[in-house]
Amino acid sequence: MLLRALLVFSLCLTVAACGNSRLNPLNWFSGDREERVRVDPDAAGGTPTDPRSLVTEITQLSIEATTSGAILRATGVTPAQGYFAAELVLAEAEDGQLFFDFRAAAPTGAPLPGVQTITAGVTLTNGELAGIRSITVIAAQNRRTVSR
Repeated sequence: MLLRALLVFSLCLTVAACGNSRLNPLNWFSGDREERVRVDPDAAGGTPTDPRSLVTEITQLSIEATTSGAILRATGVTPAQGYFAAELVLAEAEDGQLFFDFRAAAPTGAPLPGVQTITAGVTLTNGELAGIRSITVIAAQNRRTVSR
């Protein structure tokens, strides 16, 4: 029993020491890459079920491993100050890819001039990540992707 525990412990240390290797579970999703796009204005304005609009641009995208899966976190810029209720909304899941819209509600009064940085995140379980090769988050002017 002790020998088995030591073997498992040494295997864990070996995998953790892999640094940037693909064997290290903490590196299963690589850094993000950006693609400039223009989204259809109708999609950017929301849907009847979700009237929030897409944020203008995503500036950062990261995924952090947890014991039960991962946390996907996006930071974006809105066209004015006062946006709220930011959320990463699952838009589509197909062929080993997840697509999220980064949406936020516009201010109820007159928006203040300037831009606002806003962050949203979503937790994904190991079951939801099974078979997923890439995750893309979409804004009105760009999209960012992290992939395995």
